[in-house]
Amino acid sequence: MQDGKYRPRGLAMKRVLVTGGAGFIGTHLARELLNRDYLVDLLDNFSRGVLDQELKSLSENKNVKIIDGDLLKRETFAALSTEYSYIFHLAAIVGVAHVLSRPYAVLTDNITMLTFMLEFAKKQENLQRFLFASTSEVYAGTLQYFTLPIPTPEGTPLTVADLTQNRTSYMLSKIYGEALCHHSGIPFTIVRPHNVYGPRMGMSHVIPELFKKGYSAECGAGIEIASANHKRAFCYVDDAVEMIIRAVEKHACTNETLNIGDENLELSIGSLASEIFSIVNKGQKGIPTQETPGSPTRRCPDMKHTYALTGYLPSIPLKEGLKKTYDWYRENIFSGRSEGAR
Repeated sequence: MQDGKYRPRGLAMKRVLVTGGAGFIGTHLARELLNRDYLVDLLDNFSRGVLDQELKSLSENKNVKIIDGDLLKRETFAALSTEYSYIFHLAAIVGVAHVLSRPYAVLTDNITMLTFMLEFAKKQENLQRFLFASTSEVYAGTLQYFTLPIPTPEGTPLTVADLTQNRTSYMLSKIYGEALCHHSGIPFTIVRPHNVYGPRMGMSHVIPELFKKGYSAECGAGIEIASANHKRAFCYVDDAVEMIIRAVEKHACTNETLNIGDENLELSIGSLASEIFSIVNKGQKGIPTQETPGSPTRRCPDMKHTYALTGYLPSIPLKEGLKKTYDWYRENIFSGRSEGAR
């Protein structure tokens, strides 16, 4: 059952490390960790972003340390603490453009970073949990070759897609990463995010792309919508962050794999576009076009396991989350400022 924000007693001022801390989920996660009185170290190599206003604001907090470091280099770890209670490993090569153009680097770099991080985690003096950010893409092979139950539970057998396809590299690096965690000998939690959205998520995602089209197009215009009949279950970033934090704080989540998402907010891309255009409020209409190659027709997580272990149900309605997202993009991106784009 929903029981509000979970703020356990006696955990104040524990130190945590967030890799990929300059990214979308990383910055939102850091902000909420600070609200719960953690000391937060954010590590990033800034290869996909800049020290924008959000990070500058975080850096002004005395409980935050921002570290410019490369997890592919062992010397990076020499400057880090050995007193982390929780490690959130979010860093990875992500994004369709990178996956399609650099599949070898996706495989080697993602696994090398995780291997180094697990070695580093074993040296911690009092590590309570290592969180590994996997992906909903791990279900793609099962969907392609077999019958995938939807909503999809975490226990669904995983199948690797065609190894010759560049796109397979990302999901394979995450499946291998999950296996490494299981055999690492350290307390871990694996999370598989599903269509998490919100402010500062970059532009290479369907929600900011549709908002940009709506913002830029003329009033009453028809806007082409690819894969309009495909369905996704969207989850606002604040709800995702709450589940992620509970996943490391709750003992019941030790050595578990959890979907992160909101199965109750599943809708078609066409319906999503209609919601977005109503917020832009320029009378625009979506025009369905071709399907995007490689895009699954439906993706929705079964959240019963996560809800049972974390005690949290997502609470932010789609319209509210979309409005918050649009307000941020209109102010920071569409107005000509480029802060936060990753």
